Amino acid sequence: MPLFSYPSSPLIPTLILLLSLPILFFVGPRILPPRRLIITAPDEFDDLALFHKAIAASSATSSKSGKLPSTRAHLGSTSSFRPKIAFMFLTNSDLHFLPLWQRFFNKSHPNLYNIYIHSDPSIEIKPPTGVFANRTIPSKRTQRSSPTLISAARRLLANALLDDPANAYFTLISQHCIPLHSFNYLYNFLFDMQKLQQNLEYLSYIEILTDSPSLRDRYNARGKNLMEPEVRFDQFRVGSQFFTLTRRHALTVIKDRRLWRKFKLPCINVESCYPEEHYFPTLLSMADLQGCTKYTLTRVNWTDSVNGHPHTYYPAEVSPDLIYRLRDSNSTYSHMFARKFSPDCLDPLMKIADSVIFKD
Repeated sequence: MPLFSYPSSPLIPTLILLLSLPILFFVGPRILPPRRLIITAPDEFDDLALFHKAIAASSATSSKSGKLPSTRAHLGSTSSFRPKIAFMFLTNSDLHFLPLWQRFFNKSHPNLYNIYIHSDPSIEIKPPTGVFANRTIPSKRTQRSSPTLISAARRLLANALLDDPANAYFTLISQHCIPLHSFNYLYNFLFDMQKLQQNLEYLSYIEILTDSPSLRDRYNARGKNLMEPEVRFDQFRVGSQFFTLTRRHALTVIKDRRLWRKFKLPCINVESCYPEEHYFPTLLSMADLQGCTKYTLTRVNWTDSVNGHPHTYYPAEVSPDLIYRLRDSNSTYSHMFARKFSPDCLDPLMKIADSVIFKD
């Protein structure tokens, strides 16, 4: 018989539970794996319907040879048709550098570009103004390290394809990106008249790498060898999620079903899961490697990255010399955009916009 006995009461376990709740609240997020958004069936059906419309609308304008939907006859100085650049902004916050981008577009011909914005609807964002007004497409939630970022980029591509058959290049931009040259400089670079006159095939500017030290971990992020047979490890690629694609490659992306079935699966190892950095370079490497430069036009500084984020530039670092350095690349062409800049960089950037950034 016990020396001491206590009355049985539900009060004690209730008190223990109440006292443990604050501990779980603070400790739980540190010991449990973070939850990631998944692609739901309704979202998938919505996107498929959009993709089918875009593919059908593009079938009449896309060339079987894979060249831009433009010829020397179309591009004469008296012609009303000229190829356009579709700028696709993917954001989950205010467009911090909207005034800088406004100036970028205001210095160009309004019939040479289109703007499309995918804005996370779960976050309250200030409505864009000027040339950005009413350019937000039907959007869905996004989250880092989840396939929702792939879906958002595909959604932007489909809307741009469906909206204007003159869209010939498709450039993905984040809210932390800035331009490094004027619009005219970028346009002349992409639509080089010598290429147009010779009717040459155009290339997509997308980073495609094979030598990342964490590539095996990223490949197995959803489960060991789960990507097979659609994607073998020797086919798996990594690259920047920000790209400039030709129209034929934009169509390749929204037509894909085979690789998407694998890349939309949730990750077991979230720390190694960056689907948006793998899906596009892997798909285009397998579909048409010769049609890609394997380089991106967006400069990113990874020398002191933190938690998978690149170096962030702050006001004290903004200078003409920084712009000149960011333009430099290992290829024969200049970088056209750069990230990642903190929102308070806007003022110093605006001060050198006309004298440095847009002075080509």
